[in-house]
Amino acid sequence: MTALLASVRSADEAFDAARAGAELIDLKEPNDGALGGLSISAITNIARELRARYPVKPISAAIGDVPADAFDEIAARVIDVSDAGVDYVKVGVARGPAARRCIEQLASLPASVVPVLLCDGGMDDELVSHTAALGFAGLMFDTASKDGGTLFDHVDVDTLARWLRVARQRGAMAGIAGALGWAQLPQIRALAPDVAGFRTALCADGRRSRLDPERVAQWASALHRPAAEVRVDNAAPLPGSTNATRL
Repeated sequence: MTALLASVRSADEAFDAARAGAELIDLKEPNDGALGGLSISAITNIARELRARYPVKPISAAIGDVPADAFDEIAARVIDVSDAGVDYVKVGVARGPAARRCIEQLASLPASVVPVLLCDGGMDDELVSHTAALGFAGLMFDTASKDGGTLFDHVDVDTLARWLRVARQRGAMAGIAGALGWAQLPQIRALAPDVAGFRTALCADGRRSRLDPERVAQWASALHRPAAEVRVDNAAPLPGSTNATRL
């Protein structure tokens, strides 16, 4: 079964997502980029309040959009976010000359890091394999741009399937995100990642608007039901929205 990761920006959204069926609650600020980070005090407070009601619900948090060559800043943010009480710390890494060193530094930190490989324009096979071999708790494939394209516009399904297998063979939780909407449900179900992450598809009016628990419940149902019971045309967005709903 694919677990639903719901990205939230507040305690209220976190509670709504948890009640509606999201398995993993992901803390980030959509106004500040693809992996925009909340303040450490906000992360601490949300994590504390969420654990009081849902003590076994996993929580992740993004450190913010930081260039891969800003090694010291990345390391400091990872430690601060980890100390705020989350289970996983998400760090976006785009391909480029600094990517391999950044990944290796992340693997050396005393925190449970989940690298998020940003696949805009593709991703290096060697970097995926190297990342998977370093023993991270999880590995996700996402996009930095939220301009209407999806992860599948940058990486084909067969390549993603191979990368997910590589991660799983190394014992990592393997996930996808990146402008995923109802039109991508068949590909998501075919890949059957351990985790599928969403933001805009769970919101009433774009990724910066408030999370809608009814949409969370719709996606939880679509991801959790057996494939034979799921039809994309029946898993329609709420009235007034379109099939172009995105992360």
